[in-house]
Amino acid sequence: MSDNKEELKNKIIYRASYRGSKEMDILMSKFVNSLIKDLNFSELKELDSLVNLDDESLKNIKNDILSEKTNRTNIIKKFQNF
Repeated sequence: MSDNKEELKNKIIYRASYRGSKEMDILMSKFVNSLIKDLNFSELKELDSLVNLDDESLKNIKNDILSEKTNRTNIIKKFQNF
């Protein structure tokens, strides 16, 4: 499980840094680096889902414009407060 956790961390860090728009690259990479060391495997999976959303969805989440189907997870709350 340790190897899987480290692989997932590396995947998340890479995805957060290479999103497409420079502004979101900066925001997501700083957010991810600020908390990734302290997350358990379940939280890492939530973070992985978050960093794989498109930029428009992330912007809406950051601005607290959540759709009905968006589950307000602990990771989303941390992102909104970042």
